[in-house]
Order: sequence, then C-alpha cells, then structure tokens
Amino acid sequence: MQEDVNVTNIENTQLYKEIKTVISAARKKIYTNVNTVMIDAYWNVGKLIIEKQGGEEKSEYGSHLIEGLSKQLTKDFGKGFTASNLKYMRQFYLMFPNRHAVSDRLTWTHYRLLMKVADSKAREFYINEAIQSQWSTRQLERQINTFFYERLLSSQNKDNVSAELYAKDDKSFTPEDIVKDPYVLEFAGLKPNTDYYESDLENALITHLQNFLLELGRGFSFVARQKRITFDGRNFYIDLVFYNYILKCFVLIDLKLGDLTHQDLGQMQMYLHYYEREMTNEGDNPPIGIVLCSDKSDTVIRYTLSEGEQHIFASKYKLYLPTEDELRNEINRKYLIE
Repeated sequence: MQEDVNVTNIENTQLYKEIKTVISAARKKIYTNVNTVMIDAYWNVGKLIIEKQGGEEKSEYGSHLIEGLSKQLTKDFGKGFTASNLKYMRQFYLMFPNRHAVSDRLTWTHYRLLMKVADSKAREFYINEAIQSQWSTRQLERQINTFFYERLLSSQNKDNVSAELYAKDDKSFTPEDIVKDPYVLEFAGLKPNTDYYESDLENALITHLQNFLLELGRGFSFVARQKRITFDGRNFYIDLVFYNYILKCFVLIDLKLGDLTHQDLGQMQMYLHYYEREMTNEGDNPPIGIVLCSDKSDTVIRYTLSEGEQHIFASKYKLYLPTEDELRNEINRKYLIE
C-alpha cells in the first residue's frame, strides 16, 4: 500500500527533496554546458575578427568592421553583440590565443573583468584564485579593485617577490604566502580619521564576515571571537580566531588602533605559545598570529621579534581602497628598510 503524501506540506517530503535534487543537478549541468559553448563561441568570434584584420589588434578598418558586425548581429540574434562586446571578444582571443588555456569554470563576465588586468602574472594569479576559491564575478571584481595580488606580493620577502605564487599548489603554501600587508577593510563601513573603538572594528568585521574571509584569502574558516584563555586566575581575550585548512593551523588575529607597540607583539607571542601547547591537535602546524593595526614601525617589529620569525605578522589595515601609487610607495618603502 502506497503512503499518502500531504500536499500541504510537500516541500518537506522525501519525494520532493529527491525531485528537487534531480532538477537542481540538471540545471547546473545545463548552465555549465551553456557557459562552455558561449565561451567557445566568443573565442572563435574574436579569432575570426582578428584574422579578418590580418592579425592586427587595431586599425581604422577594424573599427568600421566591428560597427557593421554589431548592427547585423544585433538584428539577427538580438542583444549581446554591441560594438564594445565584440571588441571584448577580439581582446579575448588576443589575450588567450590558446583555447585550451581558457577555463570553462569561469564565465564570460569573469573574463571581461580579467581582461582589464594588464599584468600577465597578476592575471594568471586571479584566474587560478577565482577557480580554486570559486569567486563570483562580484568577488573577483572586488579583489582586482583592491589590488589583492599586489598587496600579497608586497607582503613577501623581496627575494620571493617575483615568485610564481599562482603556480603553487595548496601543499606548498607558507604563512608568508597568505598573510598580506596592508589589508583593505573598506566593506567595514568605518570612516578613516574618525573616532571608533577596537570593538567597533571587530563588530564590523563579524557583521561582514563573508567579505572579511574573502579579504583574508584562501583556506580560512571562522572559529571564535573574543576567545577567552585563562591561567593563574587571569583572563585574556583573543579578538578573532580562524583556522586555515591549507596551512593546517590556527590563525589568531588581534586588532589594534593606532601605532603598534612592542607590548602588542609580546602579547601575541603569549597567545601563540598557549595555543601551540594547549589547543593544537595532532596533525596541526604551529599557529600563526596577525596583529592588525592602523600604523606600525618596522624598526620596532625588527627589534622586538627574533630574526627569521615566521609565525607573527604585523599588518596595517586600511578602511578605504588604496591607489596604485600608495601601494607602490608602500612596497618601495618596505624594501628600502629591508
């Protein structure tokens, strides 16, 4: 005898859940196939245009050609074939002449954003990260606009600044590869040069946790805020605790307003020693700590931390989007000091 199905509450039945799974899987497959076909078509359109232009990227004839193609294609196929879009298709082929190097895991909108990145190494990095971290187009746009790649490079040792970061697999990443300086927290909604407390910054980061995880980079998961540790009857509170599954370690973050002091670094050392001895599980690597401050002295850091320290990092945060000149000056300043 068949069991009756309560149609008034059908969304909670096993039958509905199974049907929903089948349809969702089919839609995902259709979307993937459509995206693959569309990417392939746009690449071939770009190829045909370049070949008609004799392989030249720009020419007066090419401009008239694209305008004519746009009018006729729009008439025959509708929207999607504006002159600017056809120019993107042409640039798509010029930037990615090897079709096998084009990933079908990214959409046309992803590639339109990537084509705005002039530096080839930066572009390769964003492609790899977008695929590995499954960035949406909005997330990719944010990372490009906040100079994610440049900030990551500025955090590296100068001997490794030209290393092929995007070519690394997860197992070869080190803390230096992941920690950035500066961090851009424009999503927090706090205005620079105004009065706010460390708790305000912490609350803003937790409120916008998804954006903060995106800013932190690949492999981070949230564990706790205001994590209390107690010994000898004294309580201490770590502002934010994360776990990075690529590095296989806890990441402790302390938020500081104003200039970084040697006491801030000493406090982080205590937190790390505690976590390594009391909280680390079998298979975990030693924890790392990031003191996130609004300003810092590299000299104070150099004389406070042991030479070759690999587990404590001091990074500045910015509540606004830095310009390329600001980042360039930051990088140059750092390497002149080193």
